[in-house]
Amino acid sequence: MMQLKVRQLRVFEAVATSASFSRAAEQLEMTQPAVSMAVRQIEQALGTALFDPADRRRLSDAGQELLMHARIILAQVRAAEEAMAFYASDGSKETSRGLRGLLHLGVVQTANYFAPRLLSEFHQRHPDVHLKLTVAKRGEILDLLAERRLDIAITGYPPSEADVEAHSFARHPHCIVASVTHPLAKRNALEWTDLRQEDFIFREPGSSTRLFLEQLLQAQSIQVRQRLELSGNETVKHAVMEGLGISFLSAHVFQVELEAGRITVLDLADMPKYIDWCFIHRRDAALNGVNQAFKDFVFAEGTRIAACLVRG
Repeated sequence: MMQLKVRQLRVFEAVATSASFSRAAEQLEMTQPAVSMAVRQIEQALGTALFDPADRRRLSDAGQELLMHARIILAQVRAAEEAMAFYASDGSKETSRGLRGLLHLGVVQTANYFAPRLLSEFHQRHPDVHLKLTVAKRGEILDLLAERRLDIAITGYPPSEADVEAHSFARHPHCIVASVTHPLAKRNALEWTDLRQEDFIFREPGSSTRLFLEQLLQAQSIQVRQRLELSGNETVKHAVMEGLGISFLSAHVFQVELEAGRITVLDLADMPKYIDWCFIHRRDAALNGVNQAFKDFVFAEGTRIAACLVRG
């Protein structure tokens, strides 16, 4: 049995993850023939095919098994590299040495409205840290964590079955919004019953924002008129500003427009509704180095950075 090298595992993991030899070559800054040769060498040494012979984009059963182990090994290598960044050439711990390594943060789409500021302020304190940000839906973020392609993330509370630790650090307000010319825009102390005849703009099915709204409507025992169904916060926000209806949005989405007087938050009873922003990581992954430093930073400064207005 061959002794697998870290470099070979990195090549294989890149090909398996991207489902493309050419994209893996770009990521690794290698030529495609070199990537293909590296994979063939691993297959020959292991005596088994790692990819489906009929479709080299698909992993074989053996390839899926190796990918799982490769991700665990590479995650441990990254952790070791981060830990060693604190030691001088003579092997002694160098307390004055700046933090080094890669910070790869995953966030859900709405958190991307404040995540760049989080990263910017962290980078000002630790300029030698390289930054990478992945923005995806919550389910995709949880999959990346489970596959060890991410170490840390910011989402709302994860489902109970997710094998992650979650700690809240900031509040996340949601509001009913309308255009500034909407008839309800100037009214005070609205009740949910006042919304029965209003045209609502809904997010797409599967959206956590839509699910949150549907739960609120069910709790209020009312039905509303769904005029439009649109994908994405930005699309919904612009439809609201154009007067196509009212909608339910995270306050992070419309901060610029609220301050500019282009959108209004309706004065509705028991609103805004709050959920929490959480810092999450795998239960079996002890944070250290860059990741632990970023977690400490988030809990020290995240509440301030994630704060947002709910009234103009």
